[in-house]
Amino acid sequence: MDARQDFYLAALAQCPGLGSRRLGLLLETGRDAVSLWQMPALEMSRLVRMPQGLVEALQSFRRTHPDLPELLAESCQQRGVHLCTIRDASYPYLLKEIFSAPPVLYFRGTLVPEARRLAIVGSRRLSPYGEALALEFGEQLAAAGLTVVSGAARGIDTRSHRGALKTGRTVAVLGCGIDVAYPAENRRLLMEIAESGGAVISEYGPGVQPLPAFFPARNRIISGLSEGTLVVEAAARSGSLITAELALGEGREVYALPGSVFSKMSEGCHHLIQQGARLVTKPCDILEDMGLVQKVAAKKQKSMTPDERRIYQVLSFDHPLSADEILMSLPDGEMPSLSFTLLQMELKGLIIENELHAYRRAERE
Repeated sequence: MDARQDFYLAALAQCPGLGSRRLGLLLETGRDAVSLWQMPALEMSRLVRMPQGLVEALQSFRRTHPDLPELLAESCQQRGVHLCTIRDASYPYLLKEIFSAPPVLYFRGTLVPEARRLAIVGSRRLSPYGEALALEFGEQLAAAGLTVVSGAARGIDTRSHRGALKTGRTVAVLGCGIDVAYPAENRRLLMEIAESGGAVISEYGPGVQPLPAFFPARNRIISGLSEGTLVVEAAARSGSLITAELALGEGREVYALPGSVFSKMSEGCHHLIQQGARLVTKPCDILEDMGLVQKVAAKKQKSMTPDERRIYQVLSFDHPLSADEILMSLPDGEMPSLSFTLLQMELKGLIIENELHAYRRAERE
């Protein structure tokens, strides 16, 4: 499809009430996007059944936005945004298979249609346990050659992207316009994803602000891009369970990480496991299930000074401690150079400091 057709299709996708499924049926009639945009709404309704209210809304929308295709093309060019339609060779193969595949994807970065992808999703409110595992799974699955897909939301999504960026490729799917950073603090993260060989994707054009209804629709793209979906941590009513249900509906695999039976943050994962999701505890569980060999370099024993070893022994992988808590956990409760020693341990990759300035081990033993 030529560029002119692409932006006419993008304009049609913005028509209120038309929807991906109905637009897909219109395209199946053999009409091109330009002719559909110019076609009277009543004539369109003879090709695909539409309620009278939608016919009137379509006619009104195009009458009040006659230059929308040209405006979209100009806006994308100014913002460095690319457009991919469902008829293009670069459109992700797996996404074409879902029930309501988006006819148009706006993207920044690089689309790799044949890439093997796995979605990692979970709660926006995460525990130290969930944070540690999202980073670990993102990093190790990307290192093994999978593209990690998530939604760039706070919490598990952000940690999954961050982990994947360390070793490989990741894709962020937005529930807002392609040029809108939501949440705002992830603007730099989205830039890093696009610049590092990954992609930032949205079915919404430039300038579209996030609305609650956009996020369930966004979730179908996350699951649709992916061979499977891993739920790291989710409460009983978490939105990430919607992504898991969509994956199941498309015949894709669902994986879930177990947590404490006392943790409300793991209730959703436990429910999925009860319903038949695959229980996983290590990245290699997923890699083996997908027929991939994990590319793990032989671990070198990292040298530590006596002070570093004392600190390391009181830390764990999933329970960060503040500097004061570390001091209280030391046998003698003293270490004058604690701040300097913690910095040195971070630089060596022994420990990780979180946003609350608490520290944990960087790797599981």
